[in-house]
Amino acid sequence: MRKQLLFLLVAMVMINGYSQISFEKGYFITNGNQKTECFIKNDDWKNNPSNFRYKMTEDGEIQTQDIAAVKEFGVYNNSKFIRATVKIDRSSNAVSDLSDQKSPILNEEQLFLKVLIEGNASLYYYEDGNLKRYFYSQGNSEIVQLIHKRYKTSGGDIATNNQFKQQLLSDLVCSTITRNSIDGVAYKKKSLIRFFMDYNSCVNSDIVNYEPIQKEDLFNLTLRPRLVNASLDIQNSVSDSRDTSFGNELGFGFGIEAEFILPFNKNKWGIIVEPTYQNFKSQETIEVDFAVNGQLNVEADYKSIELPIGVRYYFFLDDNSKIFINAAYVLDFNSSSSIEFIRTDGSTFDSLEIETRNNAAFGLGYIYRDRYSLEFRYMTSRDVLNGYPSWSSDYQAFSVIAGFTLF
Repeated sequence: MRKQLLFLLVAMVMINGYSQISFEKGYFITNGNQKTECFIKNDDWKNNPSNFRYKMTEDGEIQTQDIAAVKEFGVYNNSKFIRATVKIDRSSNAVSDLSDQKSPILNEEQLFLKVLIEGNASLYYYEDGNLKRYFYSQGNSEIVQLIHKRYKTSGGDIATNNQFKQQLLSDLVCSTITRNSIDGVAYKKKSLIRFFMDYNSCVNSDIVNYEPIQKEDLFNLTLRPRLVNASLDIQNSVSDSRDTSFGNELGFGFGIEAEFILPFNKNKWGIIVEPTYQNFKSQETIEVDFAVNGQLNVEADYKSIELPIGVRYYFFLDDNSKIFINAAYVLDFNSSSSIEFIRTDGSTFDSLEIETRNNAAFGLGYIYRDRYSLEFRYMTSRDVLNGYPSWSSDYQAFSVIAGFTLF
């Protein structure tokens, strides 16, 4: 098992160094207004970056530019960022940390803002952890934050400052823009994009929408039969006469995996949940000095439903192929499982009811055409005799898992 774990770890490191860098055609504009065509590492940034990596040619050296030297950069047909000095309110939105001040606390910062809509009225976005802020400008005016802030009243209630609606009503005036239409605008990306698209259409402005269409398939359901190579050792701290090593047993299992793709970082991250049936059955004969004929047959019958809950990360090789690694915390629910010591005459000398602890699992796999997959998975040691203080155990498993994605 140690060799198998080492294989997984080495493979993950090698893949990480070779596959994860994906550069796409883009550009950046320096402080001197020089535009440079290049290949930019497209991270599909969840948090707005303060720097980016690029190459002058596809096989060129990786270099870095940052916000101090670059006023604009973008990945063609994907995203655009501009540098702006803006006043931003970083007040927390968490209930436990809400301010008792209704007005925003604005501080000047230099940021890369993501351009969402470009037109007569432009919409920008900034995200940093749980902080999400929207900004706007009209014509050549300065970029201003759209104000939306939750706060605590003097009476301890939670209220919301929706000043952004008054900003839109006052600054973006057009025949189709009414108070009623603005009342329906939420401080959310889709709602604000829709409003800015409507306004720019109303004033006959050219419009560029930089917000890419999100991948609709953000949920996968996959059938996953597997070949399992498992081992089990048990030891007694009082007397080692009943210590038993069952060695390695080859068996089968079956799981159904639900995967939820996270809609950022180019859909490289996923949350996985996989109910799995597994069965380990083995028998060994041990030599003892207290039983008739000096022998006991030890039979292990361990059946359970495992429930791995974890995260997965993808490395895209091309349009049809990708490699992934995942790590999971595994809950185990055993059913009518035991380890029995049987005399040579067939009577039971002792019986241990299996009661398991949870453990961890690590996997490395390959997917073809988002349909067919193969994974190698290693499970760390699991104690299956948790209810017996004088007993310890070591159950480990290595699986080869085939997958067929239904949808």
